[in-house]
Amino acid sequence: MIEKERARFIYKTMNQIRCFELKAVQLFEENKLRGSVHLYVGEEAVAATVCSQLTPEDYITSTHRGHGHCIAKGARLDRAMAELMGKATGYCKGRSGSMHIADFSKGNLGANAIVGGGIPIAVGSALASQMQQQNRISVSFFGDGASNEGTFHESLNLAAVWKLPVVFICENNLYGISVPSWQSTSVTDISIRAAAYGIPGVTVDGNDVEAIDGAFAAAKRRALEGGGPTLIECKTYRWLGHWTGDPQPYRTREEVNEWKLKCPIKRYRGNLLSQGLFTQNELDDMEAAAQKEADDAADFALNSPEPNPADLLKDVFYEGEEVCEK
Repeated sequence: MIEKERARFIYKTMNQIRCFELKAVQLFEENKLRGSVHLYVGEEAVAATVCSQLTPEDYITSTHRGHGHCIAKGARLDRAMAELMGKATGYCKGRSGSMHIADFSKGNLGANAIVGGGIPIAVGSALASQMQQQNRISVSFFGDGASNEGTFHESLNLAAVWKLPVVFICENNLYGISVPSWQSTSVTDISIRAAAYGIPGVTVDGNDVEAIDGAFAAAKRRALEGGGPTLIECKTYRWLGHWTGDPQPYRTREEVNEWKLKCPIKRYRGNLLSQGLFTQNELDDMEAAAQKEADDAADFALNSPEPNPADLLKDVFYEGEEVCEK
């Protein structure tokens, strides 16, 4: 059983992510959020559980579906929403938008619109930690489609050779855009691919907080003890389309509804009640607080200023003192 304070974090964070994402959908449909967004609804257990075991010094890399990872790593909902809306008060001053949001102060090295693009970045940060003899790990979140990219295989191989402190988290939501994984991937369980690189691979139910927590705890311990990387596949499901305008002709409504019955938030709520960690009122209060935070985040973003065109070239070029040796 997960200790009470970490269980609180996980449940609170899952609800923050869910409310944030649904608020983003609402703003998009009201034509108040420019551009499409890729939403994490239904997958909240993975980011919330993994990040409950991380410190601000640990690193993560994310994906085009990265709001949940960002929030779970400690981002404020108001600044995150402002970033989605391209406002100056956002984490990247409105320049990253939805698919490149980052917060280096919390170890979030950024979301990445390139499929598999964050995997080698996590390997690089793990190499830096190893060289600097820092007691920290890197976690790379990516989808099932990224496991078919060359960067996935190159990164696992190099991390295994050098025994880097990195954990690879494959969030297998069963579809790469509109292509079901069984049509694009040669193995049923992506974790099997770890064997090719001589590292552990494990597949867990991505809607089961306890299962994710146990698998990640072992992987984290291995990484910090110098054993090298682990590949964890979390089988889950995205409730909404690949993007906010996706008509979803590739799957049935019955399939989506079947997965909604496996809601990770409702499932963990039931676990927490049966374990006696929290009362119904306490859990209701956490849910209400998450909804208010998402509503307040939307108000903050809507009332934030647009970026100043005069700042267009700021943060593009290095403007500090010369640091290279002559």
